Amino acid sequence: MAEITAALVKELRDKTGAGMMDCKKALAENDGDVEASVDWLRTKGLAAAAKKAGRVAAEGLVGVATDGARGAVVEVNAETDFVARNDTFQDFVRTIASLALETGEDLNALKATAYPGEERTVEEQLTHLIATIGENMALRRATSLSVENGVLASYVHNALTGGLGKIVVIVALETDGDAEAAAGFGKQLAMHVAASKPLAVSRDDLDAAEVERERAVLSEQARESGKPEEIIEKMVDGRMRKFYEEVCLVDQTFVIDGETKVSDAIAEAGKAAGGDFSVGGFRTFVLGEGIEKEEKDFAAEVAVVAGT
Repeated sequence: MAEITAALVKELRDKTGAGMMDCKKALAENDGDVEASVDWLRTKGLAAAAKKAGRVAAEGLVGVATDGARGAVVEVNAETDFVARNDTFQDFVRTIASLALETGEDLNALKATAYPGEERTVEEQLTHLIATIGENMALRRATSLSVENGVLASYVHNALTGGLGKIVVIVALETDGDAEAAAGFGKQLAMHVAASKPLAVSRDDLDAAEVERERAVLSEQARESGKPEEIIEKMVDGRMRKFYEEVCLVDQTFVIDGETKVSDAIAEAGKAAGGDFSVGGFRTFVLGEGIEKEEKDFAAEVAVVAGT
């Protein structure tokens, strides 16, 4: 029997897009013959994934998993919203979110993790899923968050089922106060983050270069007014306050009541719970965010088919 080398496995993977274990099995079944192994994989439906790799996958699901004071969020994309309603796909996203509790933002580590109940890695299981369901899919990103002393709260917007939806937020709320009260307020904060989309918890957490860039732009805009420098400085300070109110969580207006500043709401909730509250961080995933979706001109497509 021919020796099944790593180079052979790689060659077959490059040709078919099939998972490593599937490629090894195909080569073993075909005495190391790559072309015969390609046909074997095609027969089994395991080489189909490669043909679908070029399609835009901007639908799918965002999933969240929590374990005590730890939480993880993942985004798995597919081509159509229909796949998001597939039970097998939902189970995959839910499982991946749980595995991300250990691997965090390291996507390569997550892809290399053994998939529970299968003799495949996560990446190989995804390839298998592509071949089975018949759409291109991608494990796009993952993140995690934890809190040493407090609670980890989550919120799923447009939830399709438990822990799966189109927008997911997790918030770390540090406190010595009542845990149940903290969990309730933490969920409200997560809902606020989903609605208001802050970039950072506070001004100190913003990228200094981005802040300076914003100030420079506002300064140039103010100078066009022709006012004296001392007036320009006050104008810029006022506009920077507005900027912070838009991008910093604690400076925003709390969407739950539409009146209170978030920093004040945090202080009041902590006092009611018998201990100070502070936000240790948050993570937000919005399905398909940043992916360029293909815009289809259906009238043009019909014209082409009709030969006009």
